[in-house]
Amino acid sequence: MVKNTVIPYQYEAIHDRIPEAEKSFAIQNFRIAAGHESGEFQGMVFQDSDVAKWLEAVGYSLQVMPDPDLERLADEVIDLVAAAQQPDGYLNTYFTIKEPDKRWTNLAECHELYCAGHMMEAAVAYFDATGKRRLLDVMCKFADYIDSVFGKGEGQLQGYDGHQEIELALIKLYRTTVNDRYLKLSKYFIDVRGQSPNYLTEEWERRGRKTFFPEMKDFGGDYAQAHEPVRQQQQATGHAVRAVYMYTAMADIAAETGDVSLYEACKRLWDNLTGKRMYITGAIGSQAFGERFSYDYDLPNDLAYAETCASIGLIFFAERMLRLEPNSQYADVLERALYNTVLAGMSLDGKKFFYVNPLEVVPEACHHHNKQHVKAERQGWFGCACCPPNVARLLSSLGNYVYSTSEKTAFVHLYVGGEAKLKLGTYNVRLVQETDFPNDNKVAVKVFPGGEAVFSLAFRQPNWCPTMRISVNGEPLLTDGRLMNGYIMVDRLWKDGDVVELELEMPIIRMNANPLVRETIGKVALQRGPFVYCLEEADNGNLLHELLLPKEAELQAIYQSDLLGGVTIIRGLAERTSASEWNGELYKPASSETSVEAALTFIPYYAWANRACGEMTVWMREE
Repeated sequence: MVKNTVIPYQYEAIHDRIPEAEKSFAIQNFRIAAGHESGEFQGMVFQDSDVAKWLEAVGYSLQVMPDPDLERLADEVIDLVAAAQQPDGYLNTYFTIKEPDKRWTNLAECHELYCAGHMMEAAVAYFDATGKRRLLDVMCKFADYIDSVFGKGEGQLQGYDGHQEIELALIKLYRTTVNDRYLKLSKYFIDVRGQSPNYLTEEWERRGRKTFFPEMKDFGGDYAQAHEPVRQQQQATGHAVRAVYMYTAMADIAAETGDVSLYEACKRLWDNLTGKRMYITGAIGSQAFGERFSYDYDLPNDLAYAETCASIGLIFFAERMLRLEPNSQYADVLERALYNTVLAGMSLDGKKFFYVNPLEVVPEACHHHNKQHVKAERQGWFGCACCPPNVARLLSSLGNYVYSTSEKTAFVHLYVGGEAKLKLGTYNVRLVQETDFPNDNKVAVKVFPGGEAVFSLAFRQPNWCPTMRISVNGEPLLTDGRLMNGYIMVDRLWKDGDVVELELEMPIIRMNANPLVRETIGKVALQRGPFVYCLEEADNGNLLHELLLPKEAELQAIYQSDLLGGVTIIRGLAERTSASEWNGELYKPASSETSVEAALTFIPYYAWANRACGEMTVWMREE
């Protein structure tokens, strides 16, 4: 669906050809900056990044399935990007068109290095897919120029971007070009962040304390994770997307340089982030103002910001931690964020999107109080549209998250049908995964080492799976004692055509939150396999808060091929407390309330808001 629907739809969106959606202006800005037409810059200051993320999604798609027509469209966009580059290598349509004399004067807010980073990632993905260097050369020239501007040398700026992104992009550029200049520049941006005196605060003072975004104030503190050096940071704080992009780069640099202090900081921040500041759906960033973290265990359901991009960044961070240490805790979170928040961020037809992913919605409330950021229906596009192309590039690159390797071990992190070619020592191993997971709990992995080879396959036993049965060529494998960091190790002499069969137990699990989470105490959520479930008005009527699930209620999983593209629903009986006996009174003395039996239907959270607009909740009262 991504290649045939999402990428073409987003191509039309960035060209402003979706009548019912907000205009993007992204391609138009590049045309003006390239001198192909006249006009004023329009859209967000970081609008270039939408084009970059679309190109990156195309690159990943072409790696899997060549498409000459799609490649031609991408080449045309790349030609436009190259034409907009300035002679010294600078590339940014906002400053080229609107404020050419203000380069690098508002790093806190104006996303120059952020946009550069996204285009670098696009260049690497497209080069990997096609071998074409045009965009890669453009971005190497820009990176070289950035390297001349920033650093500790005489006349250089000792600053960094307010929105992290270039740091992880430079690592990708380094790995592709083997130019250690880019690794050193990435490390510089990480090392200088949060040092005293604070660059972003000083920059704000130099601007006369004027801000580009009037609703925001001093960007020099924890909002941009610049409140203290990164190695000293104890908690995931500030803007959630910026944070996880930075943590991703920190893990990358630790992997490349062996920097133990960065690795320890990554583990400390991971523990705080996933242990105290993450929703059950893998969403992060609970506070709408500033799109940021608030404090430990503050996870309101109806006020949640839970930006789609933040969960995508969490997936990036989890994947980098897996490279450093194959441990199922990272893959469990990666899977949780992927199958819940990220999939919920896009409609089933791939043409509408959520920016915010709440866990409880009453449509009427979205227009009142402080809930205006919550939407009960997905949008066709956004004036600030960072999330839709981010979903496209992640799903297009999903194959990069399924496996990782060490010298003699291939780790299987996700159960996704497809084929992969992996390098294990001197062996080139092809793995073919056949499965209808998560609709089915069986997985077959066919192994082709090109003859005979001795190595290990490590299969993740997810945290939702009590038992996982494994057989090799039809012979059951005893797994007792073979679990290592959440992975079942299968060591043997492999031959072409060997087949490993997995059967993952997928019970319906009643989930509770830590009692320190005020909003969910006394409530329960359901999970089956990687999916968190929710109640939706379309199945259960409105006033979902009246429902109570008895502890002894039986729950049944049923696959329905004709519902929401084919989903496994969960059915059960609950009790509904009604206001019918209150005779219009607002308050009255406590008494034994009567309730009526109510049939419940739960659907996977990712599938909500694909029917009529209505209420939704993940958590419900438990008896």
